[in-house]
Amino acid sequence: MTQDELKQAVAQAAADYVAANAPAGSIIGVGTGSTANFFIDALAPLKDRYKGAVASSEATRKRLEGHGIPVLDLNDVDDIPVYVDGADEVDAGLNMIKGGGGALTREKIVAAVAGTFVCIADGSKLVDVMGRFPLPVEVIPMARAHVARELARLGGKPVLRTGFVTDNGNLILDVGGLSISDPKALETQINQIVGVVTNGLFAVRPADVLLLGTSEGVRRIG
Repeated sequence: MTQDELKQAVAQAAADYVAANAPAGSIIGVGTGSTANFFIDALAPLKDRYKGAVASSEATRKRLEGHGIPVLDLNDVDDIPVYVDGADEVDAGLNMIKGGGGALTREKIVAAVAGTFVCIADGSKLVDVMGRFPLPVEVIPMARAHVARELARLGGKPVLRTGFVTDNGNLILDVGGLSISDPKALETQINQIVGVVTNGLFAVRPADVLLLGTSEGVRRIG
């Protein structure tokens, strides 16, 4: 199977999971990226079952609305039973690196509200130790140089994502050179650097369920 076919398979599995676990009339959290886009497409036939969705980015909002799925402001939502999103890396503990698409802060906010976080990914994203994929860190523009120096002191190699501004008006430093043996501790440590909005480690609030696309079919972990 091609990578897109694996993504389509896990996206359909996620739509099936939502249908089985999110009550009719509820609001679904939807992430950002290529795998999340396949999920939106798979969710579209079920749109009349749900009140709408909360989007983690402007790109996701546009795709949802293109399918006729109402998009709600998170401030107007009290409960999200299921949030579905992809990952750039995920380990056996369902800790993740996210933010390759630049929506890490909004993704983290929606995940914090969700009752169940379902990660959808193809098999190549499951790793023993995270860090090969550069860790995105969203930063306030005036703090870029300061944050980069602090990240270097932690052993990372921060590189500014050129030509990119987040939906929040901030910059992203992509940090290579890390071997992340304690993702929860590193997530907390980086978030304490003044000028950091958040970083792409999802370990304090990891996924609850991983749907992994493999050549043998979709594997569920959690």
